[in-house]
Amino acid sequence: METPIANGTVRDIDGVQRVYYDGYWIKTYDPPADTLQAKKALIGALTRRLFNHVEHGINIPGRRVGEARAAFESEVDPARKRVMGAMLAGALFNRATDIFTKLVELQEQGVEIDQDNALMRECGDCLQEALTLGKLVLHRSGDEGIDELWGEPFRAFSIPVESFYESRYIKIAQTLRDIDRIAAVMISVFSGCPLFDDIAEHIRHFATAAKIKCETLRTDHAIFAVWADFVVASETLGACAPRITPTSPKEALQFASEGQRLLCEGRDLVTYITRARVPMPKSTREFIARCEAFGALCRDHLHGTPAALPLP
Repeated sequence: METPIANGTVRDIDGVQRVYYDGYWIKTYDPPADTLQAKKALIGALTRRLFNHVEHGINIPGRRVGEARAAFESEVDPARKRVMGAMLAGALFNRATDIFTKLVELQEQGVEIDQDNALMRECGDCLQEALTLGKLVLHRSGDEGIDELWGEPFRAFSIPVESFYESRYIKIAQTLRDIDRIAAVMISVFSGCPLFDDIAEHIRHFATAAKIKCETLRTDHAIFAVWADFVVASETLGACAPRITPTSPKEALQFASEGQRLLCEGRDLVTYITRARVPMPKSTREFIARCEAFGALCRDHLHGTPAALPLP
């Protein structure tokens, strides 16, 4: 029997250094030095990344934390309170980034900053509260939040930079796993429906491009080819059309319409988690359930059992 590969194992594979986590060999990058300057750059990048993926309107300046908190605490309508809580989370997030930026600027002027500094504690408190309130924030798709994005700056703040990089590889492995799960269920379902039975190769190609994009940093020289391949694979999959004609039965047209919608939903979901580089478990779970329901109706239809259209 082969000896299992331990998580964290590093190898050179085809000239690329990769690290193994949970069944995946992931491209690695050298972490920066563990300095306040490095943490400033890292937290700044994580802040921009967070606001790029969450719902609009919550990127509130840190100087407005007091206003955001007063609005949140005085609101009684649950729906409005969720939104105001999201806005407070954004303000706290920006406050922490502001504090850390100023601390680094002081350090650059020769001022020694230790971990027990009052402003360092304030920075950590802001990130911790933002992490808690981040559960109220939705992804831009509107379907669920991405708690992991709120936790990353706090981890970057509280642990060595090298340890933070290692934790990211674990999340990337989980993301790659979910890309494979989504692709597998799409291939299984659509291959069983004669309207879409030639689409499997396009799904595989898209999933492969998505996984390569997920492990590739934007600073990598390969990003130009990687991003172009991913976008083209996405566009190609979205352009795949079911096998129907103007004379196709009404039932077939209904299957084709639902299948096309499901296909685009799967492509969009893979795109969301690929760009965020973290799993979206609720969205993935619900999409797989919709795929399985569509597949069951296809099987019933193919075996002559009346299908309950329109589909859910």
